[in-house]
Amino acid sequence: MTTKGCCPLGDALLLGGGGLRARRAEPVRAQVNLLCLQKPSGRQPSATLDPGSIFKGSMGLLRSVQCLLAYRASSYRLPALGGFVSLPQRSRGDQSATAACTRNPLVRSAAMATSASSHLSKAIKHMYMKLPQGEKVQAMYIWIDGTGEHLRCKTRTLDHEPKSLEDLPEWNFDGSSTFQAEGSNSDMYLRPAAMFRDPFRKDPNKLVLCEVFKYNRQSAETNLRHTCRRIMDMVSNQHPWFGMEQEYTLLGTDGHPFGWPSNGFPGPQGPYYCGVGADKAYGRDIVEAHYRACLYAGVKIGGTNAEVMPAQWEFQVGPCEGIEMGDHLWIARFILHRVCEDFGVIVSFDPKPIPGNWNGAGCHTNFSTKNMREDGGLKHIEEAIEKLSKRHQYHIRAYDPKGGLDNARRLTGFHETSNIHEFSAGVANRGASIRIPRNVGHEKKGYFEDRRPSANCDPYAVTEALVRTCLLNETGDEPFEYKN
Repeated sequence: MTTKGCCPLGDALLLGGGGLRARRAEPVRAQVNLLCLQKPSGRQPSATLDPGSIFKGSMGLLRSVQCLLAYRASSYRLPALGGFVSLPQRSRGDQSATAACTRNPLVRSAAMATSASSHLSKAIKHMYMKLPQGEKVQAMYIWIDGTGEHLRCKTRTLDHEPKSLEDLPEWNFDGSSTFQAEGSNSDMYLRPAAMFRDPFRKDPNKLVLCEVFKYNRQSAETNLRHTCRRIMDMVSNQHPWFGMEQEYTLLGTDGHPFGWPSNGFPGPQGPYYCGVGADKAYGRDIVEAHYRACLYAGVKIGGTNAEVMPAQWEFQVGPCEGIEMGDHLWIARFILHRVCEDFGVIVSFDPKPIPGNWNGAGCHTNFSTKNMREDGGLKHIEEAIEKLSKRHQYHIRAYDPKGGLDNARRLTGFHETSNIHEFSAGVANRGASIRIPRNVGHEKKGYFEDRRPSANCDPYAVTEALVRTCLLNETGDEPFEYKN
């Protein structure tokens, strides 16, 4: 069925046999196959759209197509676009929302909710960000809050560019608003611990990762960096290296996975891992922006790839030695949160964001020492794995911020995970607790991969636990207390 309508702004949309195209012309009467949408049964839809009510301005093309895809809640054939657009049956309330879509030219993707801030004009912001700042420097102080997995930040002005941590002053904040103190005694202190270039404000501005201390100058409960640094100092002569593979999931602001159908699921897992194409890679622009921002900041990011579940990605950080591992991963996470903020979406590090037959998200941790990396190192790798096998429950508790409860949803023995109740190890086995890469088995030296840490783990806790068990030879279910 062909519907004719007038495009008063001269934007003609042609949905014809030759494909989808837009052209700019003088005001004309456009012939639009708007509802040449046939159900598989051949029955025509009972409603029509007025193209003049949709095609408003230069953005009419994109928005009208989005409305068309959301217009009817079943499977229609789009001859102009080819194939079927499958949309699950909706409730009456959803159909009302769909009808509103056809009336609102500002509607965005039916399957994607983005933040209001992301729709502010970046060009206007850029105009101000180009203003000179003189010799002053903006330093953004970043810290882990009382949840042990979320980040907070605030900015202060410095008189000159800091060259080292000694140039960065201590600061304070309201711990009662970050789940770290009572309101009656809420002052807490930020002590700079690591400094990076700021990829958002750019040089000479800085990102400053901080440790958190209480009113009495004792380390806060979630300041796991404090003890991790002491443990790393004890084994510095063994040069422990780490590389962590951070998996994450992109969500809309409504909590729905990025790019998934609004009332259904994408195709089953299989084509998405390292996938290429609009139907396989969901949100690559975000990934590329994060990658470049990390490189600018000086984060030791090693690479990135699409993961098994659609809208799930991974980036790798390392190799890093000692305490540096946690510093670089936390800043990489912060940068990802900020990049997603600009795009109007949410990044989730939940270890099992979607229940059912979908992969979870982990933070596989690769570990080696100088002895493991040298000739004959396989012997030292096997000795470390033997020690880990005798301390499984201790590591499970250390590998997610809820003491293993989060990981219990992920470590089921399915979807490339081990069973949370059993320790296992194997060469090239992604269903084991510990994986020895095949090339390590051939070369008899290298590293091993602990696949148990969850995506929302604290890297300070993970790396500290590995060092305590493998290098300090601790046993039992509790960490040993060392004297200063």
